[in-house]
Amino acid sequence: MDTPLRPITDVAGDLGLTADDLEPYGRYKAKLDLGLVERPAVGKGRLILVSAINPTPAGEGKTTTSIGLAMGMRRLGKNAVLALREPSLGPVFGIKGGGTGGGLASLAPADDINLHFTGDIHAITTAHNLLSALIDNAVHFRDVVPDKGQLDPRQITWGRALDMNDRALRHCVVGLGGKAHGTPREERFDITAASEIMAVLALASGHVDLEERLSRIIVGQTYEGRAVTAGDLGAAAAMTAVLRDALKPNLVQTREGGPAIVHAGPFANIAHGCNSVLATKLAVRLGDYAITEGGFGFDLGGEKFLDIKCRAAGVWPRVLVLVATLRALKMHGGASVKVAAAPDQTRLEAGMAHLERHLETARSFGLSPVVVVNVFPDDPETELAFLAAAVEKLGARFARSEVFARGGEGGLELARVVCEAADATDASPPAPKYMYTLQDPPKVKIEKVARGVYGAGQVVFTSAAETQIARACDLGGAELPVCMAKTQLSLSDDPKLVGRPDGFTLTVREVRLAAGAGFLVALTGDVMTMPGLPKVPASRNIRLLPSGSIKGLMQND
Repeated sequence: MDTPLRPITDVAGDLGLTADDLEPYGRYKAKLDLGLVERPAVGKGRLILVSAINPTPAGEGKTTTSIGLAMGMRRLGKNAVLALREPSLGPVFGIKGGGTGGGLASLAPADDINLHFTGDIHAITTAHNLLSALIDNAVHFRDVVPDKGQLDPRQITWGRALDMNDRALRHCVVGLGGKAHGTPREERFDITAASEIMAVLALASGHVDLEERLSRIIVGQTYEGRAVTAGDLGAAAAMTAVLRDALKPNLVQTREGGPAIVHAGPFANIAHGCNSVLATKLAVRLGDYAITEGGFGFDLGGEKFLDIKCRAAGVWPRVLVLVATLRALKMHGGASVKVAAAPDQTRLEAGMAHLERHLETARSFGLSPVVVVNVFPDDPETELAFLAAAVEKLGARFARSEVFARGGEGGLELARVVCEAADATDASPPAPKYMYTLQDPPKVKIEKVARGVYGAGQVVFTSAAETQIARACDLGGAELPVCMAKTQLSLSDDPKLVGRPDGFTLTVREVRLAAGAGFLVALTGDVMTMPGLPKVPASRNIRLLPSGSIKGLMQND
């Protein structure tokens, strides 16, 4: 039987907050006042980063583990605060389902969080498309940007956004129907999680910084080849107004009533994959242990958390928690998803090379990881014992987690191991150690990530990518960090290449300057910024019950 939800004011009270610090959205969710970020810290603020091996169809449970870890810590009497991302409607209705954990380790109210929540993602979509409309309006009326000229419709780089998987909108034409309906031109849609405005909001430190970042967004070029920004079009102030409330982090609770700050939702395979800087800073100030995650595997969300977000926020994790399952490791050892649940120590041993690669990368960042196995009820004890011994041999801490089936009780072992590891850093917290310096040329940054994190032997840049890098440098982007857009299913840019590929060639086909977000996006392989729905979308199983609750939002629901 579900534990009754606590009023959100009571959850806030656990963090020392009062009703004046909240803007309630109903009884069980609220916005947090931005002024809280400027208050003195009341917790010890040990930051815990949860990441994982590369995902497989067998599942890893990173978000479930993050939530269960916080539950376990609170059962031990620890002041633990979660800081997680908001789910996108695309995956909710697509192949993944909801993004609020699973089983007894989940967030509440799950229906609200997985659907419209407090409207943040809708606001980001609106701000993005407001800029799109202003761009087309400037073209239609042939506006002249002072000292730059007219925007060339053939050189517009800003697309449109939609919080839904819709492959038909990847490439389209707008402005058809005659002179009164605009200028015909090619257009693209990105899913909102890949919008630069999502990244801007996730990295902004406040309203002033938000508007400044929005004004720097480059939307295209004039006929003379000069870059045109959102600021040039007079769009930034109105976009900031649209995003006023979306910038405020959201407070909800775990299934066991503990505090969880949920805010922003960039994807880690096509964006930087972390929740907002504001949410993480709040968790660090309010908790003794602040638990957050980087999306997908450590090669994607983990690397970007460290190289992009930590630079922007001025934080660094005390502990890295690396999530794995026996099933996923077997798949990286060559097993198919149909037989991954069956006992097969040979495939498990082969899959250990994949885990070892991530451990090596973690140490190159100066982090000492805790490997946690997300246990399924039918996992063979012999294989669990083998994994524990293998991880110990690789020099990492190990813990089991059964939070899906047992909630916080199933996370006690993990909580004890992580608390011990984090507490041990109090005397000498790990110092930031990035994969590259900002002074490295863009191609060198990309190569360092490709070789140092993925294990690539060579990096190839298409002629278009070479031209785009040169243009980005001319526009002031030479010393920005890089945000790698890559398949989440492999360490390489080939989703079918599982395990630990070494010496492969990584192809960079396109580089985009995200001047507002403050990074260069390097698109590799066939990765798309607008996903498609699967043959049987998850939406077919979602329905509203007579009670008013929604069934089918989560996998296995």
